[in-house]
Amino acid sequence: MALHICNCFALSTHNLHNKQSHTPLFSNSMPKPSSSLLQRHTTSVPPPPPTLTSPFFTKRKLSLSILAAAVFSPKPIFAQELELERYTDSKEGFTLLRPSSWIKVDKAGATVLFEEASNGSNNAGVVVNPVRLTTLGEFGSPQFVADKLIQAEKRKESTKDAEVIGVAERSGRGGLQVYEFEYKVDSTRGGMKRIFSAAFVASKKLYLLNITHSDKPESPLNSHTRVMLEQALHSFDAST
Repeated sequence: MALHICNCFALSTHNLHNKQSHTPLFSNSMPKPSSSLLQRHTTSVPPPPPTLTSPFFTKRKLSLSILAAAVFSPKPIFAQELELERYTDSKEGFTLLRPSSWIKVDKAGATVLFEEASNGSNNAGVVVNPVRLTTLGEFGSPQFVADKLIQAEKRKESTKDAEVIGVAERSGRGGLQVYEFEYKVDSTRGGMKRIFSAAFVASKKLYLLNITHSDKPESPLNSHTRVMLEQALHSFDAST
């Protein structure tokens, strides 16, 4: 799929001279479901505090309660906990975390492709192509690029529906401009899928990561896998 949607970045004089104005990291016109990659739920619910009339309410116990809340607050999720491992392509100059159980396979046109051993339709692939840009912003805003991705998906004969879920921009290595997207596609080939994409331009080359995972109503994407795929998405960066 990354091979197909990469064509949406094909340059033209029209693209370079009719750039869209830069949009916010999350468009107000887009849905913002609680499952979006742009949202994080880190709020913990502490136990009800004792009342002032409680015989156990003392300054010492209050201090201990505050300390406990600080110690047991949600902690960052590390790659080891999510079964991820680092992959770096020193030749092409990119790096990412990928599910350690996924196997590397060869596919024409793909710089690298990893597939889930039991289901090849769940995969993560990177495509690297030369471009005439120095930054991704020269092509357009994150929302502009997201629209191009969805247009590319909808042009496929197998696509029944496609919808953008989230759009974001972050800084990569050395302030590199990185765009991130989450969208879902309903297709006659494999049904409903959730797709996470990231793109950046470095050294006059376009780098596009595409992570595809089944998200059918009868077997939706579970929270553990979602977090793992999001971590892989956020790790995509230039290595040099």
